[in-house]
Amino acid sequence: MADLLNELLEANARYRADFDAADLQLRPRRQIAILTCMDSRYTAQGVLGLLLGDAHVIRNAGGRVTEDAIRSLTLSAALLGTRTCIVIHHSDCGLLGRTDEELRQRVANVSGTRATFGFLPFTDLDQSVRDDVAALRASPYFPPEYEVLGLTYDVRTGEIAVVAE
Repeated sequence: MADLLNELLEANARYRADFDAADLQLRPRRQIAILTCMDSRYTAQGVLGLLLGDAHVIRNAGGRVTEDAIRSLTLSAALLGTRTCIVIHHSDCGLLGRTDEELRQRVANVSGTRATFGFLPFTDLDQSVRDDVAALRASPYFPPEYEVLGLTYDVRTGEIAVVAE
């Protein structure tokens, strides 16, 4: 662990040497929030051509609408002025084609404890986006002009496809 920590601290020192984000504002410039997966193969800003400071990014397993995602998006809209949420799910997701039972068993195998919550797996990528867009559009916590868009991202080609507009 000490080697990893030292490596990360050294990387931070290199980052700080060229750090130029001190003047970014708290509010995202583009008034965009993005809900997407925690997958390490892409960044939401990267695939959409956004810069640091353009958007809030909320990441969780599958990029799913959860109570905590709604909490974050609500604060993003109410306190920090976002007016569009872009939901992005991706191909080859770890939740795609799985079941809650399978995921609970995997957790139990590594931790010795069975999870009591659902993991929100899905079998249809486009439908999972439509479901999450619908859930956000039905939420009473966003301003009337709040827009929710749904996209998929292909991790093999880098292509974004519109699922819900």
